[in-house]
Amino acid sequence: MKNILASFSAALLLIACQSATESENTNHQENTNQEEEHQNFGTTVTMGGEPVQTIGKLPEVGSQAIDFSLADKDMGDKSLSDFAGKNIILNIFPSVDTKVCSESVRTFNEKAANLNNTAVLCISKDLPFAQERFCGAEGIENVTMLSDFRSDFGEKYGVEIGEGPMKGLLSRAVVVIDPEGKVVYEEQVTELSHEPDYTAALEAVK
Repeated sequence: MKNILASFSAALLLIACQSATESENTNHQENTNQEEEHQNFGTTVTMGGEPVQTIGKLPEVGSQAIDFSLADKDMGDKSLSDFAGKNIILNIFPSVDTKVCSESVRTFNEKAANLNNTAVLCISKDLPFAQERFCGAEGIENVTMLSDFRSDFGEKYGVEIGEGPMKGLLSRAVVVIDPEGKVVYEEQVTELSHEPDYTAALEAVK
């Protein structure tokens, strides 16, 4: 009888150990998945003081700029190669229908008039129709409006907002590319309601 009880106790102990091990493995896998998911996000910015994260990170200074395809006002495709041989300023933002975004377009439009061999590309998820309407109303003529509504630009350049109420839109950022296609300046604006550093971006253009 004692042998039977001992065997039964040993069996129960073995089952308990196996359950504990399986639970630990499950918890470890869940933690690993959460870590991997978090690593897929790139930069933490704030929206009204609340933290949100982008998917990926901006290209590093000194790296070769990644090619892209964006829609212009005529619904055609524009790529990085269309501006080859020029300095390129990418003014990236959530929407022209917000005060700070529209102000950034106006400011770069004003500054671009005095820049040589430079293309300023203003990029958002707004439809080309909305972008063209805004430019017409504001007299915007010195920048090129491009839409990311049907491409993966946001993911390629690490500026797509990955969570929160503005998930899917582009964060506020500036990337400057030289005529050789190298990234010479980048700024991920830390608070979405703030304007970018225009002076630093313009000084990066040589």
